[in-house]
Amino acid sequence: MTRRPQGTENPSLATGNVEIAADDFLLLSPSEPLPFEIGDATDKVDETLRLSYRYLDLRRERMQYNLRMRSKLYTFTRNYFTDNDFMEIETPMLTKATPEGARDYLVPSRVNPGTFYALPQSPQLFKQILMISGYDRYFQIVKCFRDEDLRADRQPEFTQIDVEMSYVVEDDVMAMIEGYMKGLFKEILNVDVPTPFTRMRYWDAIDRYGSDKPDLRIKMELVDLAGVFESASFEPFRKILKDGGAVRALPLPGGASLSRKECSDVEQQAKKLGASGLAIFQLKDNEFKGPLVKYMSKDDLESLRKISGIMDGDALLVAANTSRLKACNVLGHLRLDLGKARGLINEHAWEFLWVTHFPLFEWDEDEKRWSAVHHPFTSPVLEQLPIMDTAPGEVSARAYDVVLNGNEVGGGSIRIYNP
Repeated sequence: MTRRPQGTENPSLATGNVEIAADDFLLLSPSEPLPFEIGDATDKVDETLRLSYRYLDLRRERMQYNLRMRSKLYTFTRNYFTDNDFMEIETPMLTKATPEGARDYLVPSRVNPGTFYALPQSPQLFKQILMISGYDRYFQIVKCFRDEDLRADRQPEFTQIDVEMSYVVEDDVMAMIEGYMKGLFKEILNVDVPTPFTRMRYWDAIDRYGSDKPDLRIKMELVDLAGVFESASFEPFRKILKDGGAVRALPLPGGASLSRKECSDVEQQAKKLGASGLAIFQLKDNEFKGPLVKYMSKDDLESLRKISGIMDGDALLVAANTSRLKACNVLGHLRLDLGKARGLINEHAWEFLWVTHFPLFEWDEDEKRWSAVHHPFTSPVLEQLPIMDTAPGEVSARAYDVVLNGNEVGGGSIRIYNP
């Protein structure tokens, strides 16, 4: 190995200052010409071609880094839970189909013609059998299989870190997972994650961020404009509020600079999300602009400014709907889209959050009945048992999700143990 001649160094390579000077070589096996260069630029190669030559694709530094990191993650996971008195137990892969959230993958049985095994969507029932059998702390790094349409966070086959504990309450589970996440981020990324994580109830998350998995790196929050439009002269919003609906708004920093076309594009996006329309107010030179301004008095506009908290140069996106959830969800999607498009996301932050007190039931319009939001094992908040029959839609679940930068990375619930 010798140093490269001055002026021929390649600073983009780790070995860019040296080169190999060979006196002799032995050809172990001849190779066909490579279908693509193996390097960082391979990301731009068609994925089908890369997968056809997977053994070459896996040579890339990025792929090797991913697999090394995954192996390191597994090692930390096993050490962490074992050190906390958990037992690693493998559960069956070939089993009977059970009702879960998606369709099963089926495996035909040769010895029992016409019958099928199902691949597990999760170890749900197996791990609960373990709990009642006395294995009170279980974990498993387990494959799960779900026959559902592909999405950014859904694949037919995926791996999850599955954990179950007995004789615990929510705080016990949260403390265990926070310790795991804190240690994992330090081990893998050398990042110090502050604990305990922020906690937020489901409806608080919906009202403030329009999502049950809010990205806290975006600092924009929704505001309730009922106090403005209950008495304002704009009749459509007043009627929606009178019928029990909601009028919510998203303040957009710097939004007064949006052109008429950009405002129209945002309105069209809101309609695609299910809104009947979107009202946009822009505050330019301390004067409100927008189609609804002519329907509002000076006092209405001053109230709008005070309650929304917008500053000169900002905009206010207003959605009204007879469904509080729908109004908030529309603005929640716009919050994400505009936050990304306008560079309002702190890309260097790691924002963890617990979302708690999900609704226990939701109304199934097709079957005309209430059904479990998560699964029928989830315990209700015990103080709300008296209203289970009279107001099931108001009952909260003892369920919790851990959210990171707008992605649900884990979740669970306290199970029903008393029939």
